[in-house]
Amino acid sequence: MSKSINIVTLGCSKNVVDSEKLVKQLAYNGYNVEFDSDNIASDIVIINTCGFINDAKEESADTILRFIRAKEKGDIGKLYVMGCLSERYKDDLRKEIPEVDQYFGVNDIIPLLNELNSEFRDDLYSDRILSGPGHFAYLKISEGCDRTCSFCVIPGIRGKYISRRVEDLIDESRILAQKGVKELILIAQDLSYYGLDLYGRQMLEPLVREITAIDGIDWVRLHYLYPANFPLEILQLMAGEPKVCNYIDLPVQHISGYVLSKMRRSHNGQETRDLLYRIREDLPAAAIRTTLITGHPGEREKDFKELVRFVEEYRFERLGVFTYSHEESTYGYDNYNDEIPEKVKRERAGIIMAVQQEISLKKNMDLIGKEFNVLIDSKDAGYFTARTEFDSPEVDQEVIIADRGSNHKPGDFVTVRIIDAGEFDLMGEFV
Repeated sequence: MSKSINIVTLGCSKNVVDSEKLVKQLAYNGYNVEFDSDNIASDIVIINTCGFINDAKEESADTILRFIRAKEKGDIGKLYVMGCLSERYKDDLRKEIPEVDQYFGVNDIIPLLNELNSEFRDDLYSDRILSGPGHFAYLKISEGCDRTCSFCVIPGIRGKYISRRVEDLIDESRILAQKGVKELILIAQDLSYYGLDLYGRQMLEPLVREITAIDGIDWVRLHYLYPANFPLEILQLMAGEPKVCNYIDLPVQHISGYVLSKMRRSHNGQETRDLLYRIREDLPAAAIRTTLITGHPGEREKDFKELVRFVEEYRFERLGVFTYSHEESTYGYDNYNDEIPEKVKRERAGIIMAVQQEISLKKNMDLIGKEFNVLIDSKDAGYFTARTEFDSPEVDQEVIIADRGSNHKPGDFVTVRIIDAGEFDLMGEFV
């Protein structure tokens, strides 16, 4: 049996967790596994793909083709593809790219292990081998989604919402803490919904409260809180529990009531405003991250201008913009024409990001002279890269600190003073 495997993970942090759990199973079965190895030569390569929007699909396809060329040269033996792209287009991929030895969907870990003559161990499912630096990790608390947003393919790929049991998540959190994880990032397609399917009530706040009691976990961060049925009790916990980062990722997508209705969101513009200002009132120091979509079918010029005005008015700390992607197997694809030209979508996205750039610069300049507790992520030649509690890894800004001979290392919490700022990064010095 071949023992060398390279797992290449594309897409979101949920895919990262899936790959890490697969690696644990493979390691138990005797495989030597590397993550995203730069050395393309390997006995077996497994590509965990993303298929969410066009850009992600293109990246996944390009990666598959790159490894097919390596396979044709004899640099690798077997090539397997798993994940979201494979789940969406398995039959098409088999026809178009038959050089791949086998395709597997998002929930096909057992068939994949069987293909590799390996045994699935259910008792290992709460354990995994981390692919990142080790001091932070993602905790996937549910699978799938019950929402019916017009633009989103996730329910079609990942299925209905399935919450994991609280006790299983606590066990996994303890294992991660024993591995040295200090920051635990809770992820799901919709954190707000957690528990409703399993317990008949929202259980995010009780889950987070239990996680904060685990020794070794110093930061708990929440990603992807859906605006409708937002669990307001989490604001009280965040205000009173220092381990819970003052950071809320709330993807509102738009502010125009007309566009939100076209998007089939479960909340309107006024409800969105009310929630966002309630968060500002209860947690004035919190960083609010959001994502927006420009160019959704039906977005009129006046809707876009309303969105720009709201971005200027609310002044989000963190903001990202996607242009609408007309995706098969969505309500939007079946019921709307992709009527807004791609150029207009991009122009609108650019306008919003220009506004956000000014907002971010002003907010960052206001931080100069202030001190923060930061978590060091990496050390490179001459400087450290760290984050405040207001920033999530890989998606938010960083604090760059000159290395002047200190003994600090990645995973350390240290106090820094901000000495300079740019639009999307901070410069600091150790206190």
